[in-house]
Amino acid sequence: METKSSMYLSQFPLWFLCFIITLVSSSAWYDDHISLREINSEENFSFPRNFLFGTASSSYQYEGAYLTDGKTLSNWDVFTSIPGKISDGSHGKVAVDHYHRYPEDLDLMEDLGVNSYRLSLSWARILPMGRFGDVNMAGIDHYNSMINDILRRGIEPFVTLTHYDIPQELEFRYGSWLNPQIREDFEHYADICFQYFGNRVKFWSTFNEPNVQVILGYRKGTYPPSQCSKAFGNCTRGDSDIEPLVAAHNIIRSHLAAVNIYRTKYQEEQRGKIGIVMNTIWFEPVSDSLEDRLAVERAQAFYLNWFLDPIVFGRYPREMRKIIGEDLPEFTRDDLKSSKSGLDFIGINQYTSRYAKDCLHSACEPGKGGSRAEGFVYSNAHKDGLPLGEPTGVDWFNIYPQGMEKMLMYTTERYKNIPLYVTENGFGENNTGVLLNDYRRVKFMSNYLDALKRAMRKGADVRGYFTWSLLDNFEWISGYTIRFGLYHVDFDTQERTPRLSASWYKNFIFQHRAQNDYDDA
Repeated sequence: METKSSMYLSQFPLWFLCFIITLVSSSAWYDDHISLREINSEENFSFPRNFLFGTASSSYQYEGAYLTDGKTLSNWDVFTSIPGKISDGSHGKVAVDHYHRYPEDLDLMEDLGVNSYRLSLSWARILPMGRFGDVNMAGIDHYNSMINDILRRGIEPFVTLTHYDIPQELEFRYGSWLNPQIREDFEHYADICFQYFGNRVKFWSTFNEPNVQVILGYRKGTYPPSQCSKAFGNCTRGDSDIEPLVAAHNIIRSHLAAVNIYRTKYQEEQRGKIGIVMNTIWFEPVSDSLEDRLAVERAQAFYLNWFLDPIVFGRYPREMRKIIGEDLPEFTRDDLKSSKSGLDFIGINQYTSRYAKDCLHSACEPGKGGSRAEGFVYSNAHKDGLPLGEPTGVDWFNIYPQGMEKMLMYTTERYKNIPLYVTENGFGENNTGVLLNDYRRVKFMSNYLDALKRAMRKGADVRGYFTWSLLDNFEWISGYTIRFGLYHVDFDTQERTPRLSASWYKNFIFQHRAQNDYDDA
């Protein structure tokens, strides 16, 4: 009778040969890919020596440490506890345990060769009760230790004050972003952060993707505080026409207040920069008609320019003023004065692109473009049943590298060549196993970075690129069902395992540095 051990030994040559063939073919694909890039004429390009290459994260998606060291509930802690809100019923109580494991994760970043790390702070960890309570020194000590460790490794911290999460206390007490009081809270919070961390942090972002936060929180109701009108989503309360305008206005005023604090109290001594991070979508007209081309302009006005125009120019976009009229909140004289110096840079989170269809002259349903809150524009990833770019399996996300180049040029031209950082760009895939040979992510990064270079050649002042993300993590309402990491994370053991994309990104950064060294020789 053949034993198990002898059976395995008899099969050893076959499985070993298969392994070697797979390894060699994978390596050949990778080497060929690199060699093709080296001889490509498009590669005659050098990033500036001080260009930032990094990875990006956020406190709720990474940290875990749910109520550790004095942290109180955030809005996302409460939201994820409501059945049905997160696709897999999960939460961020542990996430990837970055709060305790950040030295290990910084080791991974150091090995990659990145020179910057974009992270966000947990507002509820620093000011558990907002301005109605004391500073939590345990939270301050944690971030001080982390920032010091980041800098010790020669990595530049690129810090966001709030990445969707706020103390739930502010929601309970006065309705958070729907109440003008939140400006005082955010100003106080920013002041505390500048005071304790600003002598080492040289890059500050006030908000991450406030356009997403407002649209999903107050128009569609899929993010906290989950408010919307019936035509837009399944909410128990809300007004999708008015509340997003109010929340956005209070966020813009809060940004201006924080910038003013930084400019008047800290910037001269600390010598840092302050900006805001926006989600961007490049819109293509669904047809060549004048109506659809004008719909593209309205789509940008009601998505990106909604926030940036007031900060840069002191007024809402013309398209919004024409459609929304008197329902648009007004800025004070102090707001307008602050807006003259409202940004040192703009952070661009760029993943995907969509078609824009006119709904002013065509019938569309509310929630699908047929309302003034949406600018009478319906955006969709398909035209005549065909997608714009390559689908990924993630419903909101198609691959369209041209959108990166076009978005960077659009922002450059509209906002007077304000310096830009690509603060997020990455490839997500459905959770289908370990998938360490993530060829599609490598191809995605390569193509989007090529598009970034083309924009820089055309004059876009891009000064950094941060991939989302170092690790698989909690992806908001998708929970742990989507993976964006250069490193696979086993969420049961918290083990980090490098994917092919980690090696590719490390090689890309190394080649950039080698090119700079060669140019200096």
